[in-house]
Amino acid sequence: MQYKKSDFYYNLPEELIAQTPAEPRDSSRLLVYDRTAKTVGHKIFRDIAGYLKKGDVLVINNTRVLPARMFAHTENGGAVEVLLLKRLEKDKWEVLVKPGRKCAVGKILKISDELSLTVEGITDSGERLVRFSYDGVFEDILDRVGNMPLPPYIKQKLKDKNRYQTVYAQKDGSAAAPTAGLHFTPGLLEELRAKGVEIAEVLLHVGLGTFRPVKEDVITDHKMHSEYYEVDEKAAEIINRAKREGRRIIAVGTTSVRTLESVADENGFLKPCKGNTEIFIYPPYKFRCVDCLITNFHLPESTLIMLVAAMTGREEILGLYDIAVAEKYRFFSFGDAMLVL
Repeated sequence: MQYKKSDFYYNLPEELIAQTPAEPRDSSRLLVYDRTAKTVGHKIFRDIAGYLKKGDVLVINNTRVLPARMFAHTENGGAVEVLLLKRLEKDKWEVLVKPGRKCAVGKILKISDELSLTVEGITDSGERLVRFSYDGVFEDILDRVGNMPLPPYIKQKLKDKNRYQTVYAQKDGSAAAPTAGLHFTPGLLEELRAKGVEIAEVLLHVGLGTFRPVKEDVITDHKMHSEYYEVDEKAAEIINRAKREGRRIIAVGTTSVRTLESVADENGFLKPCKGNTEIFIYPPYKFRCVDCLITNFHLPESTLIMLVAAMTGREEILGLYDIAVAEKYRFFSFGDAMLVL
């Protein structure tokens, strides 16, 4: 069957879009869906320990969000917003600029006394290829001049920028947070380890392409943006041993799913590797590696809700979202979570 993007639409009242993160992190709500029993439960996120058992492997994405949003001006004083998307070389990046008309090839934009950029090219989809000039360490300067790239549906200013990072974030490179991981606290992770749950870390630098709206009517015509991933030897070993022994692989977030399913062979086994993925998961899809999923509630008609629908079924996910709306769950990046068993 060929699905249309409208097949993944649901109605969401605007007041259910979370504007601030839950405090503490693990106090957000958790909708639990058991695919075998077809049951729905309503819990608090820290209750997730009751659904995970000894031998389960929890796969987390240890990417760290860059303060990727900057404000620059042209030589004539025109204001331009710059958003880092992907590092191509040491000082060369793919970026999103607004307004684009002020950013022709050859234009120089000044961000601060320490940092400026030159536009070197334009991609087919309108992003700019730029080269940064600076004195000092780029990451240090970025920490000083950059802002967290919160999604446009979040209108409130974030008081603590660490709340848009997971507690296990390590490797700089994302333009957005892997938001399913925002619910975990160090204490909850320690509780899971003590229970015998293994934790495997993979990397996928989240690009804004993940959130880019599907414009094509037939979803198979949509082209996913490329994102960089890494699976190291330790993670591959943990996951492969669990697969051989018939233990569950539980992915934290759609980014972990996309990493694992990009790398896994037909039997679900992984080899250590790194590269770029454009994988687009939508129903019907046979998951090779992932057994269960922890995820947030996603935008209507987005590639993210399509991925979750590939695991639950399209009608099932729309039914679950209707329940979440009726129960007044909080949606999107700072919202509540769902566990699909």
